[in-house]
Amino acid sequence: MKEITDKLINERLEEIGFGNKQADNEDARRESVLNHYHVKLTENLVDGDFNIYEESTADGYEVWVAGHDINRVNICEDVYYYDSDLADVLVENIKWSNGSEDYEYVVYISDLDLNFVDEAFSTLFEYLAEKFEDEVIIELESEGYEYKTEDNEN
Repeated sequence: MKEITDKLINERLEEIGFGNKQADNEDARRESVLNHYHVKLTENLVDGDFNIYEESTADGYEVWVAGHDINRVNICEDVYYYDSDLADVLVENIKWSNGSEDYEYVVYISDLDLNFVDEAFSTLFEYLAEKFEDEVIIELESEGYEYKTEDNEN
């Protein structure tokens, strides 16, 4: 009997960019997610299909804008007072970005080193790693591998 083990699952996940090796490296996590969704990050405002940047209000407060068109900002939907809200915005936008090998979806972020960016990529990596783990297990089972249980030891 060929046995499904955590080590075997991880080897397969690492081959596609979502194993422990990538999980333990922030840059590798980000790269795996970007490659999967065909997304490119930029700090050049004119390039973005989606944009996240800081803006000042008339009375001197700093707010965050997250939207598709920098020339048409919807105050109710695109403006955020706290950058901590932006991780979820970035996650959802990347999930539904529709990037492809022929057309990378470009996300402009004014500062790529902010915490919400890392948080978003950690969330996306975990989401994809779980999804791919399920797929790897199904693939292994179709190749004749089985989980070792007490029942099939006898």
